[in-house]
Amino acid sequence: MTHLTKALLLSTALLAAACTNPDRFGGAGAGGAGAGGMAGAGAGGIVPGSANDPQSPAYFNQTIGDRVLFAVDQSTLSPEAQATLDGQAQWLQRNADYLAVIEGHADEQGTREYNIALGARRASAVMEYLIANGVAANRLRTVSYGKERPIEVCSTEACYSKNRRAVTVISFGTAGAIS
Repeated sequence: MTHLTKALLLSTALLAAACTNPDRFGGAGAGGAGAGGMAGAGAGGIVPGSANDPQSPAYFNQTIGDRVLFAVDQSTLSPEAQATLDGQAQWLQRNADYLAVIEGHADEQGTREYNIALGARRASAVMEYLIANGVAANRLRTVSYGKERPIEVCSTEACYSKNRRAVTVISFGTAGAIS
């Protein structure tokens, strides 16, 4: 055997052993936070930055909801959209270190120009709602993609309805950074 082959076999064996060691983080098993362990992940099972961390963008996306949907050719917020945006506004108020870009989207029907304008109206409707519910305007920005960034690509109402949306994208930063 060559030295390279021996080194690869040894590395593979060490990696496999590390993956199967339940105490590899220095704690007393799963969820433990001993010396060198995952501090902050113990008692409540909250892993910083994960979807179960109420201060993380992953939590915002999965639990609060990062998107609202619209009816055909509309930028009016439905009661369901308003409920989602109420949660977004509360989260943004509790997490003042985050900024948001609101993306407006449209389905593939209509011209490019029409859909860019419609996406802009949708993004503005979301931004205005968030501002009216206590989020500082200098933390928000809008952009319209019209029909250029579909989630679904097909010519059915099921696809169209998913593409008629506004998405709130969270980023870490300072309020003066968005312009």
